[in-house]
Amino acid sequence: MQQDTSIQLGPWGGNVGNQWDDGIHGGVREITLVYGSCIDSFRVTYDNDDKSFRAVKHGGMGGIKSAQVKLQFPEEILIGVSGHFCPMVYGGFPVIQSLSFKSNRRTFGPFGMEKGTPFKFFTNGGHIVSFYGRSWWVLDSIGFRVSTHKPSLFRRIQVMIKKFNHRSGEDEEHHKAKGSKGYSWGF
Repeated sequence: MQQDTSIQLGPWGGNVGNQWDDGIHGGVREITLVYGSCIDSFRVTYDNDDKSFRAVKHGGMGGIKSAQVKLQFPEEILIGVSGHFCPMVYGGFPVIQSLSFKSNRRTFGPFGMEKGTPFKFFTNGGHIVSFYGRSWWVLDSIGFRVSTHKPSLFRRIQVMIKKFNHRSGEDEEHHKAKGSKGYSWGF
């Protein structure tokens, strides 16, 4: 669990449903959404000191489409969230209708229907580290925490070395299979 040096923003949407809070984390690795005419459910996998932490699913069992937003954390970080909220029926309570996500490399979405009141936040120099909100049968509201502490250079270098060592290991195994003089052993 990370020390709380983040700023809480939002929530956007309605004020019904059960409150939830995924806590403080180092960053976002993956977001899974189920949606149709609104965002039916939302689940995030976070990074906690180079270990994955999968939070509980927020929302219900409905939805006709699903999507996964996979970030290449720590090189790729979540820097923005936008969407829409409005009542699903006349006189009803507002729910989250659509969500889009922006990393420092790509944009994901929109997921759901872009109707109702829009909201948008993009951080300049920080990244989104966790989510909170309300849900019942659908995602009623959503907010998030932003940290100005980016994944450390040391952490990013560790990941690059791990990838390099993995690739080097493949080359070494190939070299062993060919023999020390480069002859192929036929397997």
